[in-house]
Amino acid sequence: MEIKQLKALVTVAEAGSVTRAAELLHLVQPAVTRQIHALEHELGVPLFERTRHGMRLTEAGSSMAERARRVLDELERAQAEIRPTPNHVTGIVTVGLLESTLGILAEPLVKAVTGEHPGIELRVLTAYSGHLRQWLDDGDLDLSLLYNLTNTPSLHVRPLIQEKLWAVAPPAAGLDPRHPIPFEQAAAQPLIVPTAGHGLRILIDRAVARSDVRLTIVTATNSILLQKKLVLAGCGWTILPAAGIADEVGRGLVSAAPLRDPEISRSIVLGAPRTARRSAAVDVVTREIVRQIRSAVRRGNWPSALLDSAEDDRES
Repeated sequence: MEIKQLKALVTVAEAGSVTRAAELLHLVQPAVTRQIHALEHELGVPLFERTRHGMRLTEAGSSMAERARRVLDELERAQAEIRPTPNHVTGIVTVGLLESTLGILAEPLVKAVTGEHPGIELRVLTAYSGHLRQWLDDGDLDLSLLYNLTNTPSLHVRPLIQEKLWAVAPPAAGLDPRHPIPFEQAAAQPLIVPTAGHGLRILIDRAVARSDVRLTIVTATNSILLQKKLVLAGCGWTILPAAGIADEVGRGLVSAAPLRDPEISRSIVLGAPRTARRSAAVDVVTREIVRQIRSAVRRGNWPSALLDSAEDDRES
């Protein structure tokens, strides 16, 4: 089994055709076909179904392609780490960010890492906490922000901040960040909420159980961006972490206030696999994530967030 065969497998799988894969690999089409056939012969199973609409992975092919991607990614990372670059930390670091934190963290994190450490290639993926945790467990991420998680056998978790959830409404509702509103008041409004199973929805449902109120749900979605867009369009209120709507509140596009009775909050942590060897590049990015979060909280850019007590102790 050769690296070029794995590259051919992954490229054909992603492109959906041998012709397109050959263009991407800068090879002639028969060469790519030979590599796929050689790999199928060695494994003893077909990896693709040839259809009128292109090349479609078989079940065995899907399994092989997933592992081939990881092999190729690890080789690329190893090359980046050991490539001689005087006076620079080098390597590829893949970071997971919660969707609700992108507005506060993504830009300053990327600017800081690329500006101060040009030898590091930073890859940023975003998803819900559950998906990010799965990607950490699968080895697809080096680090990730998660929430409401403690140490597990597979993950080391560093608590960073506690933040409150806010009611978010059109400007005419007149919500004021300085004056928390009862959860019951928000629950009575037409609500755009996360879909069942989403981490934020779980927190909201727990508050419902504690307060014995009923939600007035008009729409459920798996997109925080869509939640905000629907509020901006006047379709109802929503409930989000303060970090996710700080920019819109600052520009007066929405009104928002923390919730009380009960207060709803989440703990944001930084997770990393226990078994993975930590490269110098991963250590650099870890420090930068923590630094950017501390800075955002202390400058007031992360509303109603408090540094975890252990994090405060580390800094002092």
